[in-house]
Amino acid sequence: QVQLVESGGGLVQAGGSLRLSCVASGRTSDVVTMAWFRQAPGKEREFVTRIWRTGGSTAYADSVRGRFTISRDSAKDTVYLQMNSLKPEDTAVYYCAASTSIFGGGLQEAQYNFWGQGTQVTVSS
Repeated sequence: QVQLVESGGGLVQAGGSLRLSCVASGRTSDVVTMAWFRQAPGKEREFVTRIWRTGGSTAYADSVRGRFTISRDSAKDTVYLQMNSLKPEDTAVYYCAASTSIFGGGLQEAQYNFWGQGTQVTVSS
C-alpha cells in the first residue's frame, strides 16, 4: 500500500502562483510513476502531469504546458506541482496519484492505483 497526502492548495488571484506538495508513505519503493490530476466542478477528473520515479521523464496536458512544472524529491518521497500564471479555469480539486505498475503511469486515471484525498485550488478573476 502507498499513502498519498497533498497540501498547498488555496485561493489565489489570476496570474498568481501556488506550489502543491504530495508526500508518499508506505511501500514507496514500489512506485513507478507519480502524477497530478484535477477535477473541476461538474467535470470529470482530468490528467495534468506525471513524472517517472526513475529518470524523471515528464508529461503535461496541453492546457498547463509551459505554466506548470512537476518535480520530485526522491529522498523525501515528495512530488511537487509548481503552478504559475494561474487562470480561473485552473480552479479544481487537485489529486496526487501513484502507479506501482510498469504498465501504468500514463495519462489515464485508471492507470493509477493509489490516490490522495485532494486539495482545493481556487483562482479568482
